[in-house]
Amino acid sequence: MIFAIFLISIVAGAFGSILGLGGGVVIVPALTLLFHVPIRYAVGASIVSVIATSSGAAATYVRDHVTNIRIAMLLEVATTLGALGGAMLSALIPSRYLFILFAVVLLYSAVIMLRTKRTSEALLPEESDSWAKHLKLASSYPDAALRQEVHYGVKNVPEGMGLMLGAGVISGLLGIGSGALKVPAMDTAMHLPIKVSSATSNFMIGVTAAASAGAYYVRGDIQPRLAAPVALGVLIGAWVGTRLMMRMHSNKIRKLFIGVLVIIAIQMALKAAGVEIR
Repeated sequence: MIFAIFLISIVAGAFGSILGLGGGVVIVPALTLLFHVPIRYAVGASIVSVIATSSGAAATYVRDHVTNIRIAMLLEVATTLGALGGAMLSALIPSRYLFILFAVVLLYSAVIMLRTKRTSEALLPEESDSWAKHLKLASSYPDAALRQEVHYGVKNVPEGMGLMLGAGVISGLLGIGSGALKVPAMDTAMHLPIKVSSATSNFMIGVTAAASAGAYYVRGDIQPRLAAPVALGVLIGAWVGTRLMMRMHSNKIRKLFIGVLVIIAIQMALKAAGVEIR
């Protein structure tokens, strides 16, 4: 069982590092459905997997100049504030309505990303708006698939901050990670390349997960015998995923991410309908 969890965690780490979601998207369903692990222990292991994915992927993406650290730190402020507000509101709103809201938001994000017509990231550098220029958010990254340096500008910083605030609120209300909302916000609203959005999300989710890991540990939801193979497997998978992502074409990453958004939205809708999916 431990070895099987380790192998699944490698897949989860690779998957999460490519899409900027962390490994929880794979870890929680795998542990609950395949190994019948209680959901609270699965969520605790998922928190560890997110930290491991971020640690394994973020270091490589920062080293390779794919992560936009200025944008990450700016948006993390809005996400954290939103998460605090969401946590305080969680007791006031029925869970059923929260799941419906999350499903609608994810489906809307998927549609917007699908309608985004970007056949290649090798476009002329986009001019940044006044906010981005003032904050010096524009940057570039080396794209191995295109074999060239891709320069990009940044747009709609206030809108991006607002979306991150909303992502934080939903994250705090549902007690989940918000990578599924962060990447579409950066990709569609702020016009970042999908690879930069994914890499920056990987950097951000680790900060958010680390802040909440202590509470899970104090409650006894993190079991070392379960979390250890998950963390090790995810760390190895994240190392592999970062190398795959840099060689993948952006459109393939976007299509894969849209598919994941639809799957998560269906899961949220089933939860709202009272269907047991664990």
